[in-house]
Amino acid sequence: MSDSPQWFDEEAGPFVRPYALIRGRTRSSGDAFDLVATVRAIGDAPGELGPEHQLILRAARSPISVADLAVELDLPVGVVRVLLGDMRDHGLISVTSPSAGGTRTNERILKEVINGLRAL
Repeated sequence: MSDSPQWFDEEAGPFVRPYALIRGRTRSSGDAFDLVATVRAIGDAPGELGPEHQLILRAARSPISVADLAVELDLPVGVVRVLLGDMRDHGLISVTSPSAGGTRTNERILKEVINGLRAL
C-alpha cells in the first residue's frame, strides 16, 4: 500500500505532509492507543472518506496492530493514531487494547527473554 506513486515523488518526497492529512491536529480520541492495540474494520466505508481512511479500512479487514498499520501506510504513528481516533468515533473500526485481553506479561518472563537474547 505504501508504494502509491500518487503521494510520493522520488526526488521531492511526499506531496502531502503528514500533519496536513490530519489538518494540523496532534490530539484525538486515539491518543491513548497502544502500539500493540489491535485494529479491526467493522463498518463500511462512506463515500466521503479520504484515501488514508480507505487504506486503513482495507488493511484492517483482518486484525492489525497500530504499529503495523503505521508501517503499512508509511505514516508516523501519531498521524495514524489521530486518523484511527476519528474512525473509531464514527464507528468504522474497533480497537482492542492488549490489556483488555488479560493480564500483562509477568516480569519474570520478560527477564528470561532479555537473558535469552543476550545469550545469542
